[in-house]
Amino acid sequence: ARPPLSPRDPAASEMHFLSFFKTLIGKIIIVELKNDLALQGVLHSVDQYLNIKLNDMKVVDPKKYPHLISVNNCFIRGSVVRYIHLPAGDVDTQLLQDSTRRANASGESKR
Repeated sequence: ARPPLSPRDPAASEMHFLSFFKTLIGKIIIVELKNDLALQGVLHSVDQYLNIKLNDMKVVDPKKYPHLISVNNCFIRGSVVRYIHLPAGDVDTQLLQDSTRRANASGESKR
């Protein structure tokens, strides 16, 4: 059996981050890639590497990328993502703050 992750452990923060993104499944997000392409779509899935699958996808700037207008769904490798823009109304900041505080408190109590 694997020991529980410490909040200071990078794997713990990755899981915390992944859990946050899983709460956004079904929401509209904009993913900006390192090559300046920005895609808007409904978050269908996300994995531990932050690979993202978007449904009902649209290119934010179709004049710049006309060859992508007919693409409806896509898979985005996590390593090519620069930013993920989230609608403020879809982010439960109180839940995120509480979760972070609990993770930090449990890490301090183990010292």
